[in-house]
Amino acid sequence: MKKSNLWSLRLGFSGKQATKIEKIGLEKFLKRSYDIKFDTQLPAFLKEDPRTIAEYKESRQLIKNLDPEEKKKIQKRENQTTTEFKKWWIAKMQTDEFPLREKMVCFWHNHFVATSQKVKINYWIYQHNMILRENAFGNFKEMTKKIVKSNAMIKYLDNVDNKKGKINENLSRELLELFTIGIGNYTEEDIKNGARALAGLNYGDEEAVYRKNLEDNSNKTYFGRTGNWKADDLVDIIFEQKNIPYLITRKILKWFLYDNPSEESVKYYGDYFRKVNFEIEPLLTKIFTEEYVKDTSGKKIKDPLVYISQLIDELKLKDYDETMIIAFLKQQRMDLYNQINVKGWDGGNSWLTSQVYLQRNNTSDLLCSGRKLSKKVLNSMNNENPKPKLELEKREVKVEFDANGNNKTIIAELSNRLLFNVNESMQKDMENLLKYDFDPKNPNANYAVVRLFNYITKLPEYQLI
Repeated sequence: MKKSNLWSLRLGFSGKQATKIEKIGLEKFLKRSYDIKFDTQLPAFLKEDPRTIAEYKESRQLIKNLDPEEKKKIQKRENQTTTEFKKWWIAKMQTDEFPLREKMVCFWHNHFVATSQKVKINYWIYQHNMILRENAFGNFKEMTKKIVKSNAMIKYLDNVDNKKGKINENLSRELLELFTIGIGNYTEEDIKNGARALAGLNYGDEEAVYRKNLEDNSNKTYFGRTGNWKADDLVDIIFEQKNIPYLITRKILKWFLYDNPSEESVKYYGDYFRKVNFEIEPLLTKIFTEEYVKDTSGKKIKDPLVYISQLIDELKLKDYDETMIIAFLKQQRMDLYNQINVKGWDGGNSWLTSQVYLQRNNTSDLLCSGRKLSKKVLNSMNNENPKPKLELEKREVKVEFDANGNNKTIIAELSNRLLFNVNESMQKDMENLLKYDFDPKNPNANYAVVRLFNYITKLPEYQLI
């Protein structure tokens, strides 16, 4: 696989950026990715939703007095808004010229998990998403402070139930275990005292605020330091600990490059992360530029988002609905803002179980045949619950290839674009599909190349980047 194609998949969601990476080089591509402006305007689908605490309370009070049918209608509208939010985000992933920021938003979204199913309030989910977007390349410590005080996280990890004399440890525990330093680097006393420091941190209009009658203003000992600590103090103390850089550098390496990064790499990049005071941009630049010169292909299983985005890009699909991607991601257990638990998606081998692999192959068959993908169609392809074949409207699909080539050069072209490795058996299979007398000028040549592409998408090697 050409490096530009490999890194287009790693730094984005498909091969769209390969030509740009080749033309301007990796370092300029990264710089432009960091500098590109992003939309901060509130999406239209959220403009009628309650935003302040007062508006939220008023809307809940109104709902209480409605009959069951009216309540169902409101619930349906809220669910539709959740879907619109996912479509809005997927559109950004698919259309951004430099999609690395959205790739990082997705990474942070799976690090600082707060699901829409638990949070329920769409504006808070949007606030959470924008914290991740605005700080995607910023300072890890400062972003952690903002996330801890976000309404979405306060709701998701039950800190609204954390009060002086009646402690809830959820947020305190996950702040240490999953968000910053990792298991084995803190004590149960740190969790308890951290929870006391977070007691009374409750919903606010733009971010969480302490309620005076619920907070604990006594001294607490946290990692050996004693004081009347609050949320920001906890984060400051955590980031003084020696093992703080390694959890996040391991996760970044896993997200972009390796399902099983070496401990040497984790420590090497982690030590650098501490040196640059937990600034994310220089860490990413160092990782990407240093790993770029190595032969690192085939070390990571594509996640469902990359898989479906690459299919859409390669088949030149223009009239798809983002709802189709939402349905596919849900089927593949990568439902945006609805991870199974606070640990997020596991990644790695979980993206290639036998069931997931079958679903991917069925989806490729469907799209390569020119049929449209929908929630109904995806359900019909479920292996455990087979249904009659659906008759669907067809459309033309195309795969880019050199119309002046021959069967071997076109096979090589697709292999270089799509596969990190080609063995003798695969080469023979591909030559059987695209035979020696293949005429690229024939009006039906595209259909033969699409069949070749469909075969490639089912190879184990295609699942890897």
